[in-house]
Amino acid sequence: MENFKSIISNNEFPISEMILGKTIRNSIFTLIKSEHLKFNRHSSISISELNRYRQKYLETYLIKEVGELTTLEEDVLQSIVNQDLISANKLPEEVEISKNFGERLADKVASFGGSWKFIILFSVIIFIWISANIILLANKGFDPYPFILLNLILSCLAAFQAPVIMMSQNRQEEKDRERANQDYMINLKAELEIRTLLEKLDHLIIHQQQEMLNIQKVQVEMMEDIMNKINTSKNG
Repeated sequence: MENFKSIISNNEFPISEMILGKTIRNSIFTLIKSEHLKFNRHSSISISELNRYRQKYLETYLIKEVGELTTLEEDVLQSIVNQDLISANKLPEEVEISKNFGERLADKVASFGGSWKFIILFSVIIFIWISANIILLANKGFDPYPFILLNLILSCLAAFQAPVIMMSQNRQEEKDRERANQDYMINLKAELEIRTLLEKLDHLIIHQQQEMLNIQKVQVEMMEDIMNKINTSKNG
């Protein structure tokens, strides 16, 4: 397999990984040039080295915009270099953040306690309780008016239900936080990718314009040569 030597590391790489300096956009080229003075438009580097400088450029841009990089921003930069999809990661609702039995039970209790099934069932129980003590037992039953035992049960139920609901809310907040972090990473990566794409388009347009100017110069030179030959043949 044919190899080439990188000018910035002096290491050999397969020819298929060769990137010429003239194909690198100006922002990345300037960054490489600042660290390796011998690097020019005719120099060659590998795609892995180019990706490393792309990451450095994006890090510099992020530090300039947001200050010190967090773990999330570093993960985004790494995903760009590795060409990974952040959205391929499982969402928080697909992955249980905690496997604790008590917390999973709290989720189920809070879910049932906030449903119409619970409201209807609890209303039926209270109606039967009150009807049984007032109507069937002529207010001389096990819990006559003003239903002290029922109030005690309701108070105990509320006292136990409140911390269970808070436990479930804490778990939901943790899931929402993970989801918000993932949305932030996706949006940040999209912004960086768009910025990189725009710079590539600018570099491509400039490169094409330069190529068109070179072609026009060659055409003009060819026309001048043809005109000189015609004039020479006429004079001869």
